[in-house]
Amino acid sequence: MYTKNKWYSDKHFSFHYVEYLPSDYDEENTYPLVFFLHGAGERGEDPDVAMRHGYMKHVREQGAEYPFIFIAPQCPMDKYWGCYTESLIAFLEDMIATHAVDEDRVYLTGLSMGGTGTWMLAMACPEKFAAIAPICGSGICWYGEALKDVPVYAYHGDADEIVPVTESVNMVARVNAGGGNAQVKICYGVGHDAWEEAYKGDELWKWMLAHRRIKTLF
Repeated sequence: MYTKNKWYSDKHFSFHYVEYLPSDYDEENTYPLVFFLHGAGERGEDPDVAMRHGYMKHVREQGAEYPFIFIAPQCPMDKYWGCYTESLIAFLEDMIATHAVDEDRVYLTGLSMGGTGTWMLAMACPEKFAAIAPICGSGICWYGEALKDVPVYAYHGDADEIVPVTESVNMVARVNAGGGNAQVKICYGVGHDAWEEAYKGDELWKWMLAHRRIKTLF
């Protein structure tokens, strides 16, 4: 079950967003939460557009079901996720507070512009995430050790002409050099749409859900 909503805030940016709840959702229980950041082509004020790729595409087109809560905010046209770091954190905190979320099982993933946003948001608040999966995004590798306590599974096409595969390779190397646990799956012969490989099937979401937040972070 998914719905399209808008989150209002007096202090932060008010996001349009998509919400998916598992079929067995019960507020007496708790569930993992996957927080998703879309790419540049999905910006605007129409949440349907934000569901063009990834898990919500499978929900809409194939009736796929997942055992986690899925929240996807929408970035305004002509902006990028880095404009809204504080607002995204406030939005995420409110989603956690108002849903039956296991706070030790909150995950972050995104593609292209959202892959970059995944790196950046996770480095801004690593204590919030049990694991992250940036897809064909770029990062600031000199700060990668901020993610030493957050497992990372990146995807990138080796033929990507928009965001070079070295962006993910360098980020993963820097996280690991800082004592972290990061890996990158290079999709050979694939261009910028590595998300098709990343979000198909259950490999990635099962990898995410296998991790719990490391208590030593706080």
